[in-house]
Amino acid sequence: MTTTSPSPRRERQTKIVATLGPSSSDPKIIRALFDAGADVFRLNFSHGTHDDHRKRVDIIRAIERETNRPITILADMQGPKLRVGTFADKAIDLKIGQSFRFDLDPAPGSTSRVQLPHPEIFAALKNGSELLCDDGKVRMRVDSCGKDFAEMTVLAGQKLSDRKGVNVPDVVLPLSSLTPKDRIDLSVALDLGADWIALSFVQRPEDIVEARAIIGKRTAILAKLEKPAAVANLSAILDLSDGVMVARGDLGVEMRPEDVPLIQRQILREARRAGKPVIVATQMLESMISAPTPTRAEASDVAAAVFGGADAIMLSAETASGQYPIETVEMMNRIASRVQEDASYTGSLAAMNLPLQHTGADAITAAAKQVAETMDAVAIATYTTSGSTTLRASRERPQIPIICLTSKIETARRLTLSFGVHAVYTKDVTDFGEMVDKAAHIALRDGIAQVGQMIVVTAGVPFGMSGNTNTLRLTVVEK
Repeated sequence: MTTTSPSPRRERQTKIVATLGPSSSDPKIIRALFDAGADVFRLNFSHGTHDDHRKRVDIIRAIERETNRPITILADMQGPKLRVGTFADKAIDLKIGQSFRFDLDPAPGSTSRVQLPHPEIFAALKNGSELLCDDGKVRMRVDSCGKDFAEMTVLAGQKLSDRKGVNVPDVVLPLSSLTPKDRIDLSVALDLGADWIALSFVQRPEDIVEARAIIGKRTAILAKLEKPAAVANLSAILDLSDGVMVARGDLGVEMRPEDVPLIQRQILREARRAGKPVIVATQMLESMISAPTPTRAEASDVAAAVFGGADAIMLSAETASGQYPIETVEMMNRIASRVQEDASYTGSLAAMNLPLQHTGADAITAAAKQVAETMDAVAIATYTTSGSTTLRASRERPQIPIICLTSKIETARRLTLSFGVHAVYTKDVTDFGEMVDKAAHIALRDGIAQVGQMIVVTAGVPFGMSGNTNTLRLTVVEK
């Protein structure tokens, strides 16, 4: 990071995650995505080579140096991919009510059977269980099963073709969320300095424990909630992870569509209660993969996530492989910014305020928000090493920027994902007075405050003790 003046700060509180891919690998395109509003760049390890991801990281870090703004890199692991085998004729037609068999035989499939090369699935099936194929387009019920077969009845669907995906919504599969491929990808992502690791196929708290044993404290863990079992274990998963993602595409396959909006609200509420950032993802502006404008329903969907208090909203194929990656980020930025201007936005977030923990740190953080509102302060400044002080402030969802001052670039990058946080990597300070002066200077420099306006400053004194927020000061910005 340089010491030059930073690029203009974001006015928007909800952050934008843009996935990089074939449509967005050029340095000029990635810089344009950042300028359009992308705060976080997602590297999808389901696609591309390690060299592709390495080049993208180099581009992102170059932009970071040019703009003097911390940029978050999210490395998304593929996780287990459950698929049927192949058919002799590439595809078959199905009829509702017909019998069909899955087994371990690698021979090409027919109209009556096909390989399912996952003994773990057979081990977990029970009579009455359902299997979903091709993103739920085909639905079958288990009539009888054993360790290497399952006799099924087709309940819905007309066609099944080679290598289509399989979902088993009503059972916990005895599978680790980290495949051998993921372990290699994870090592590469850590070496590249990814700020967050997203874990796919999380079902149980043990999946987070397994990943933590490998990752340690090197980076933050984001649990992707895409399985009903993960939702059932939400509290324990939140306790063990650093953040979560509402992966609505997979949730929508394995759960009833009408339940997904309610699950999204539940996750947003519980993640905020835990003080952990949450990303809402999948199909947000999907029509913009091939069209320059979204549907009105998609605009409403993005707005609902912002009204719901999401820390970040994510674009996937829209920016990775779509025809309008820059326009898509600009559109998401416009929608989120417009929601933030609405008179009902503040009330929507306030309605979700949660009880404080009985700690001095929570009391100081809540007081900072109240003092800021009472005195018309224009920012809350936090000084943090681990990030806990800033995350606590973000949890309160103030309607003014949260300036995060930290001497650790890794902390600044990680916190850029969080709601309302304006992260600043700066030299360490030796006492609270110096920190207050620096916070006021940065607020003025970055256009957050003008001379004569007030900011609220919180920190833990003495410095260096994580989670020790115990000091608050109201200060006037001077030249």
